Amino acid sequence: MKTVETAVGHFKTDGSTRNDCQVVFFEIVGDGHLHVNVTHTHPTRTERGWAGPASLRKGFVHNRTFDDTQPSQIIRHVRAMVFAARTG
Repeated sequence: MKTVETAVGHFKTDGSTRNDCQVVFFEIVGDGHLHVNVTHTHPTRTERGWAGPASLRKGFVHNRTFDDTQPSQIIRHVRAMVFAARTG
């Protein structure tokens, strides 16, 4: 998971993105999956494989779980959600 967290920390924008987001990784005891929440300030398109959005006080959250997925694939999916097009 450290590899994925480090890669996400290095995502760069071109400066045109005006939709700050927060990415949270977590595990639940006995579950065996990596859970990922991506919370944007403004609503975004839901990328394939992600659930949401749920409207929270801090923004709009999408979530997804990963099981036996290679880190490179997790990074690709998280990148897609982080940079998802803004709606509304």
